[in-house]
Amino acid sequence: MKNSKSEARMGDSASIEHEAYQKLVNKRIPKSKTGTQLLLAFLIGGAICAVGQLVGDIGELAFHLDEKGRAAFTAVMLIFIGALSTGIGVYDKLGVFAGAGSVVPITGFANSVVAPAMEHRREGLVMGVGAEIFSYAGPVLVYGITASVLIGTITWLFSL
Repeated sequence: MKNSKSEARMGDSASIEHEAYQKLVNKRIPKSKTGTQLLLAFLIGGAICAVGQLVGDIGELAFHLDEKGRAAFTAVMLIFIGALSTGIGVYDKLGVFAGAGSVVPITGFANSVVAPAMEHRREGLVMGVGAEIFSYAGPVLVYGITASVLIGTITWLFSL
């Protein structure tokens, strides 16, 4: 009997300690910033897309491009802007601030190609830049191209 009473007291004590610990954890755990992060991602991603629209408009007005030419011009310029801003260290800061909003547009793809190359440039052009340039974007390209070929083949087969 003596053991069961002391075990009961120890159980109560352990429960109180656990509750106190849980309160401390809940007090110190960082508050979720999901709403703010979603808003920033939406705004920054939208701003990047607005810049893309502006680039396309400039291409149309300055170079009298047709729809296909305008699309190609816009894509090339956004990739250039993304790569350049990664090279000078601006895109990384934007990524920290905007989160997924900086990753989704085509500029995010340019960043994923240039960032590993910049990180390994000290190892030389072949073993550094050349070996690492597609380390992040490579799997995306492989699976994206594979998926597009597979979907295209299925679509073609159903159109027969």
